Amino acid sequence: MNIFYPVQIFADWLTYSVFGIAQKTLLASAVNFFIFDTIKIFLLLAVIIFVVSIIRSFLPPEKIRTILSSEKKYFGNVLASLLGIITPFCTCSAIPLFLGFLEAGVPLGTTFSFLVASPMINEVALVLLFGLFGWKIALLYIASGLVIAIFSGIVIGHLKVENLVEEFVYKSNQNGKLSLPSLTWKQRTDYARSYTWEIIRKVWLYIVLGIGIGAWIHGYVPTDFLARYAGNGNWYSVPLAVLIGIPLYSNAAGIIPLVSVLTEKGVSMGTTLAFMMAVTGLSLPEFMILKKVMKTRLIAIFAGIVGIGIIFTGYLFNLILGK
Repeated sequence: MNIFYPVQIFADWLTYSVFGIAQKTLLASAVNFFIFDTIKIFLLLAVIIFVVSIIRSFLPPEKIRTILSSEKKYFGNVLASLLGIITPFCTCSAIPLFLGFLEAGVPLGTTFSFLVASPMINEVALVLLFGLFGWKIALLYIASGLVIAIFSGIVIGHLKVENLVEEFVYKSNQNGKLSLPSLTWKQRTDYARSYTWEIIRKVWLYIVLGIGIGAWIHGYVPTDFLARYAGNGNWYSVPLAVLIGIPLYSNAAGIIPLVSVLTEKGVSMGTTLAFMMAVTGLSLPEFMILKKVMKTRLIAIFAGIVGIGIIFTGYLFNLILGK
């Protein structure tokens, strides 16, 4: 049973019974999506930030920094990307860990490798892609996502753009030695509760705005739109699919069924997978949250580098698969 099934029931009740919106209409789809995803994301954020904060109270920042700041060239990017694979979060949920890495002194490029990999590639995506399209597609997707995550982090690391991150991010962990074993469980939970509230208070408006825009597109942009304009034979189909995917919001498990529908409608595999990568790795709600912790220029750099990698991967898939 889906753990968010009760949330979906509540969203259905609010949409159809309380608001009285007719089912199977564009408005109903948009409103239902907005209610469900808003509750889901805030629940995920609260739980994940709280749990990560508790874990951080046991892990000295120096240890995290040592593990992910290896002297071996680019090893940290590879390790952070692999860590992203085994943490199947959506983009918004991966950001608390991303912030935790920065606060611990992990290099910016390494943390970006994690931020790209976590929502884009995970075991859920692997299983679903294998079940729908076979092992070849599943492994190609995982490999390409890993390369994009590693490459993006390396490029951002070389650009030396740490000055584009808000100062409070680096200062957040200077107030106390939270890793001391003498802390009681009450002290740890008090800290986690306080930190969770602090982060959510700073980003809640951006989350709501991002989901609102995504909900409108979800309800009013039909599936046939992508199939019509990004079908076979169009040289611009891959970049167009990426641009359409960015405003949408979903995790890998949620978007794969749509990928299946698109391929049935004649959209090439490379184009549909580029669309999937854009939805999971470059979502608008993610940008809205990141806006509170970094300058717009860094967000643009991040989106540009990852976007180019996704577009290249889409064309490569179409070439390899001959579609």
